[in-house]
Amino acid sequence: MIEEHLLINTGEGEMATFLVRPESDGVLPVILFLMDAPGKREELHDMARRIAATGYYVMLPNLYYRDVPSFTIHREDPASAKYMAKLMGNVSNAMVARDALALLTHAAADPSANETLVGATGYCMSGPFALWLAAEFPEVVRAAASIHGVRLATDADDSPHRRTVDIGGEVLLLAAEFDDWVDRPHFDRIVSALEAADVQHHAEWIDGVHHGFVFPQRPNYDKPAAERHWELLHSMFDRTLRSPS
Repeated sequence: MIEEHLLINTGEGEMATFLVRPESDGVLPVILFLMDAPGKREELHDMARRIAATGYYVMLPNLYYRDVPSFTIHREDPASAKYMAKLMGNVSNAMVARDALALLTHAAADPSANETLVGATGYCMSGPFALWLAAEFPEVVRAAASIHGVRLATDADDSPHRRTVDIGGEVLLLAAEFDDWVDRPHFDRIVSALEAADVQHHAEWIDGVHHGFVFPQRPNYDKPAAERHWELLHSMFDRTLRSPS
């Protein structure tokens, strides 16, 4: 595997980005791996490696770069959790769309990457970002996943459910039964929006698991549900990015 730690200039600052891809002479589809609220960290680097190992050019940026060069929550420190909430509130769908454009511009200059075949996966706070990118760049984002994503169908003007009609690719949507941020009506609302817009999608409400179930180093980790997520994610990426219609 080839790994790089980059600083990508977005015009709004220097965005620290972890890039990982297989040692290959081929041109690889791009995966935008969007971090959850606790920050860009080694746990996420490992998840990015798992995707890259199957034949993808994976980019994992620090979405908090406008405020801090790096951040990882210290769970035992209430002040750290409070700061995380502030940072999370400072990132919008529109900002992440601009960041994605900078990432894809970088990928376009790399002969190892095919920036016209793109997947996005978002977790928790970044679930809505992934869906927003699918709507913002429908010609290139062929697949987007929201895994226990929050704020998917709200009253906000930039709620992702309002843009499902703009999505051109496939969507994977997974939600946990026990989630303080997404209840069943919220989940049903985003699913209904995808159905109404005739977006190809797979949605699962996973009984018996809690928010954050995919992360091995978080207390709510559930291995069977996490592996189910990997199965569905890999299947969608392979189906849409290796043999695009």
